[in-house]
Amino acid sequence: LSQVSSIIVTTPPELRATKGGTVKLPCTFTSTANPTSKMRVSWSYTPQTGGSSLVFFHFSSKAELPKSGQFAGRIKWEGTPARGDVSISLINATLNDNGTYTCDVTNPPDVFDSPKSNTVLTVTPKATTIRFSDVAVLFAFILLPSGLITFFLIGRMLCPKKQHNQSKAYRSPIEVTEGEESGGYPQAAYIKSTTCCDMCLMDSDVEDEYYSVQKMHHREEEYVESQC
Repeated sequence: LSQVSSIIVTTPPELRATKGGTVKLPCTFTSTANPTSKMRVSWSYTPQTGGSSLVFFHFSSKAELPKSGQFAGRIKWEGTPARGDVSISLINATLNDNGTYTCDVTNPPDVFDSPKSNTVLTVTPKATTIRFSDVAVLFAFILLPSGLITFFLIGRMLCPKKQHNQSKAYRSPIEVTEGEESGGYPQAAYIKSTTCCDMCLMDSDVEDEYYSVQKMHHREEEYVESQC
């Protein structure tokens, strides 16, 4: 009788993947005999909800990828048997891939002990992400205009419009009331008392009055110069 030794197969107990991503299913083995053409590798899948196992991958001298079924076109051979590695990758993971994956390795004459090992795979939905372009569009068309409007309204509240009782009637440069000196007009005092905040927030009628007073003041200066 020939001597028979054991073979040990190892896989991680749990794995996690994101929907649409690629996940590697690691599987390694140790054997007292070097891998030969008699070595066999198989991967099987048991749904999370239970049921019978489905063998979807074989390796015997070369990889035999699934051509139909749930895993068709989504399995990639990643193993190097000479180094004791018989891993595979699952491409484009889906929520239906949740379940238990079993790696089974035989390498005669080593056939005893633990030729199988299980991995539980959990696939979760992909987290929602916001692209930078979406944030830029949101800022440009919503947040920025809203901020400008809010700033304007705050300015109106902090700098309320003053009530002016000055007459809008035109006064001739010749008309000078008692107590008024040359060039000392009430309109001039009004111009000097106008603040920057009032100028930015005054209504259109107040703006017209302001510019009319400026124009009259300019004409009066020209008139005084012409008298000289």
